[in-house]
Amino acid sequence: MKFSVKHILVAAFTVSAGILNAQVAQTNTEESFKTVEEISVIDFLMKGGVFLIPIALLLFYTTYIAVERYLYIRRMTKQDMLLLNDLQTQLNAGNMQGALDVTNRDQTAFGSVVKEGVQSIGRPVPQIEANMEKVANIEIGKMEKNVNHLGLIAGIAPTLGFIGTISGVIKIFYNISISENVSIGNISGGLYEKMISSGSGLVVGILAFTAYHILNGIIDNYALAIQKINLEFVKLIRPKDGNKA
Repeated sequence: MKFSVKHILVAAFTVSAGILNAQVAQTNTEESFKTVEEISVIDFLMKGGVFLIPIALLLFYTTYIAVERYLYIRRMTKQDMLLLNDLQTQLNAGNMQGALDVTNRDQTAFGSVVKEGVQSIGRPVPQIEANMEKVANIEIGKMEKNVNHLGLIAGIAPTLGFIGTISGVIKIFYNISISENVSIGNISGGLYEKMISSGSGLVVGILAFTAYHILNGIIDNYALAIQKINLEFVKLIRPKDGNKA
């Protein structure tokens, strides 16, 4: 069997093309595995640099404050709609101890304010209102404990992310100045750091900002509701204390 030079060249070209395709396929496979490895969440976040540590701490503290305050405020602002009705029944019967027992069963901020009103019966109405207002302010102060920290975090976290961005830019120019080579390898590390730091800081800031306003909204609703309770309580006792007003 005879082979011409042409046949030999074609065969050699075919083998070379097959080897090249195999190498390309292997390279693509390796790059695919490399890409999958690079988008790992932990590896991705580790690129954020040292500024990601305080941002992570702020995230944990924000979560703790938001959950703890929300549970406390929701428990203290739970309103018993039958409280004043039961209280009126006891007061109409002249049973002061029974009225105090009614307020004692309500372990909320509403119960504390109404209890102060019951204990102040017999004094002038303006003084009763003032005493109830003071207790309401004390209860609001308890609810607002550490809530202002969320407002601070809403400003601090994005600032830390911005500082991380500046650090990343400095890192980019430093690598370029050392290597004197503007390449993707020199730029990518700094870009990872600055983008992850900025993004993380903004996310934590948004969470803290949202929690801050939600909690303050609940507290504001309580402040409005307790004013209504105070007015209803004064109307309830005014016929008895009307001459002392």
